[in-house]
Amino acid sequence: MRSDARGTTSTVAHRWLADRVTAVWDLVTGRPVSLYAASVLRIGYGLLYLVFLLREFPHRNEIWGPGSPWTPALAQQLFEQTGWNSILSLSDSRAYFELCYGLALLASALFTLGWRTRAVSVLFAVVVASFHGRAIFMTDGGDNLVLLMALYLVLTGCGRRWSLDARRIRRKAQRKGSAPAPRSSPTVRQLHDARTTLVTVVHNCGMFVIAAQVCFLYGSAGLYKVQGASWGGGTALHYALNLELFRPWPALSQFVAEYTLLVAVAGYLTVLLQVAFPFVLFGRLKYPVLTLLLGMHVGIALLMGLPLFSGAMIIADAVFLPDRFYVSVSRLCRRAARRSDGGRPAPAPPAERRTVPAQSGPGAFDSTSSAAVPAGGRQRSEPSGQPPTRPC
Repeated sequence: MRSDARGTTSTVAHRWLADRVTAVWDLVTGRPVSLYAASVLRIGYGLLYLVFLLREFPHRNEIWGPGSPWTPALAQQLFEQTGWNSILSLSDSRAYFELCYGLALLASALFTLGWRTRAVSVLFAVVVASFHGRAIFMTDGGDNLVLLMALYLVLTGCGRRWSLDARRIRRKAQRKGSAPAPRSSPTVRQLHDARTTLVTVVHNCGMFVIAAQVCFLYGSAGLYKVQGASWGGGTALHYALNLELFRPWPALSQFVAEYTLLVAVAGYLTVLLQVAFPFVLFGRLKYPVLTLLLGMHVGIALLMGLPLFSGAMIIADAVFLPDRFYVSVSRLCRRAARRSDGGRPAPAPPAERRTVPAQSGPGAFDSTSSAAVPAGGRQRSEPSGQPPTRPC
């Protein structure tokens, strides 16, 4: 009896393990997950870096160019130690730097729009890595996460939704219509299926790495804060609000710092949210947590003057929202657009040219009535109340 029970338990355990492995395999290889979230990351980081480059356009030479205090020679010494590299270090010419800056602006714009995303995503990653490595000590550190996400997004199908690529594929499918697909050999079909599976696996793994990166970032930040005496005493945010380096609006920082109790509660809540974040992702509790984190990052951007860091974190949080959320938001936006256009008069359709039919013979039709009737038949009155014109 005991051996039978052990055998039954072992069979159930093996079956359960096989079911879990099959479920995970189907999840990884079955279909690409979070396509809308990947598109939001593409649009968000592309637009954020484009705005960042435009914002620093007047100071581009002092940050990344030949006139930077972090000279090309110092950058080359750092590259020899770290193994890093940058396309900006290939030449000290000002013209070459301006060309690279224009290329960076173009790559960011095309990446945001989703034009030839597979190739442009690689170019965008090279641009972000090159600008980050050229002047690693000249920025506020907010571009660290942008660099990681730019590298991860190369693996994903971030151009499958809300992009020029998706629009082009959709129009191409509409032009083909219901034309039968050309027959292909079994070998070609197998290669196509293998490519599709490989692309799906790489995309899903890339999205998993992005989510894991954000979890590690929040968890490690929270655990480091727990070890600090100022965070444990509730005074960390008070000190941060009084640092001259992080006070873009001193009056606003001073006003907030006066509410010491609220500042202390905000400090404890920040630590709690960051530590608990990786553990609430599989339930509905993640939605209020993401909302609170959104408010926290907006506060950091306003009170500490770190918009690039806050924007990068807010965009990264979008990976945890399901596709049905983005589909619902898109549907609501289209509905609101239709309602706003409903009050405007619809444009009149263009006048069509009509030929006057024959006016004699048994099959003649009345050309002016709203309904075509035989010439010898009974005609309906016009909606305007005017008598219809009889055929000659």
